[in-house]
Amino acid sequence: MNEACKAEAAPPRGLAGVLYRLLERVLSPRFEAQRAFNARQVQLDNETLRYLDERFAATHRHYDRILGLCGRRLDEVDERHAILGRELAEHVRDLVHRIDLALTEGDRGRLALEFALEDMRARLLRLEEALRRRE
Repeated sequence: MNEACKAEAAPPRGLAGVLYRLLERVLSPRFEAQRAFNARQVQLDNETLRYLDERFAATHRHYDRILGLCGRRLDEVDERHAILGRELAEHVRDLVHRIDLALTEGDRGRLALEFALEDMRARLLRLEEALRRRE
């Protein structure tokens, strides 16, 4: 940017050149002050651009690091979620197996109780008949 703007132009020739040189001598302190100001302004602009470039780069690095950490955390959460899902499915299968076992045992117990009840009824009927015969 500094090189694109040439501060010096070729002086004019002839009468205009004489007038130009005269004005340049009279106004040279002002021209020099303006050149110095312009140079300092360009330096300030360059420093500002350099500072902004550094800040943008630091901001991008910071956001990249944060997004990387969040991405890793989300990956860990997904992995834990999958593990818990597998453990839950295994636990549900175990519960289903236990419930089936309990129902099967309950049916066996019920059948045994029904058999015992039938046996008790038969014994009671025999006792009642025996008591009737004694009377």
